[in-house]
Amino acid sequence: MRYLVLTDIHGNLAALQSVLADAQPFEGIWCLGDLVGYGPDPNEVIERLREFPLVSVLGNHDWGVLGRVDPHIFNPDARHAMLWARGELETENRRFLAGLPAGIEVEGYVLVHASLREPIWEYLLDTESARKNFAFHDFQTAFVGHTHIPLIFELVEPAKDVRVLQPDWNEPLQLDGRRLIINPGSVGQPRDGDPRAAYGILDTEARTFSFHRVAYAIEITQERMRARGLPQRLIDRLEIGR
Repeated sequence: MRYLVLTDIHGNLAALQSVLADAQPFEGIWCLGDLVGYGPDPNEVIERLREFPLVSVLGNHDWGVLGRVDPHIFNPDARHAMLWARGELETENRRFLAGLPAGIEVEGYVLVHASLREPIWEYLLDTESARKNFAFHDFQTAFVGHTHIPLIFELVEPAKDVRVLQPDWNEPLQLDGRRLIINPGSVGQPRDGDPRAAYGILDTEARTFSFHRVAYAIEITQERMRARGLPQRLIDRLEIGR
């Protein structure tokens, strides 16, 4: 099976549409959370994803939109966008979000938004945090999001060392015989200096994962954000991928 693995769409329908077109063919979508927040199209993103066979988990912005966390945990711009999305979300889409788990295992792969230890909140950006997560749960491959940065952590046996691998955009990553935590990067708000939407493709037969980028019409998302009165800083950062 060939699965589209994506995360941190953040209500950016234009970015999602480009990913869906670029990633074909695939048999289903695995989403690692933060479907909403920041961006201008929370309902449209959820509805578009649900047109496909979909497995998804909750992210921290999804929690915020559902009212499950104090909104003041978020910075002022994120809070503004999150509260706006909370008011916009239609009943059926809210019900869908509310039914999503914080983490799930599918076909032997673990899916969480942030980390194995803290599925909603922990940022996996360094080897020490990754080492604690490898020790926390017995898995071979876990997919995470939250940081908006494409990244790979590998546990090196028997020393229990953790190394950081940068994505190879030209060659698939071989999964067999390795313990890995993989972040495909963000669809709707990349933060690695590349504004193009990021996503991954998991091939469960070949046991490979490939990283991909695709350009999208950033100006469409920006114009929609302006029309909805969303913060200018969130609009500007889409152009620089930060």
